[in-house]
Amino acid sequence: MFSKNKKAPSLDVEQHELLENAQIRIKQKKRLYTHFVIFLIGSVFLILVNKILKYGEEYNWFIWGITFWAFLFVIHIFNVFFTQKFMGKDWERLQREKLVSKQKKRILEIQKEIETEFPTHNINKKKSSV
Repeated sequence: MFSKNKKAPSLDVEQHELLENAQIRIKQKKRLYTHFVIFLIGSVFLILVNKILKYGEEYNWFIWGITFWAFLFVIHIFNVFFTQKFMGKDWERLQREKLVSKQKKRILEIQKEIETEFPTHNINKKKSSV
């Protein structure tokens, strides 16, 4: 029961990454749903303030407030469901791989330039003859 030889459950790197991504997506969706509930409650509150409490009753200003908030909510939806697919972890990994390959290519070019300007075989021949 209290043995020190217990095998700890091991997750390979791929499974760990999948779990992390799943947790991030769950948090994003949870925030979106929370935003939706707050949007509904806030919209009702704005209508009540304008119509029931008669604050600025000569003008239906709540429509502009709700419209602006709805626009922000649509941006939030777009960010969670669409942008995440196009610019998610796979996109980040692909961009990182492209940048690394460009850097490696540039390093090779610089090394070739250095070798042509300062050939090392001449230096090695001089050292071996001494």
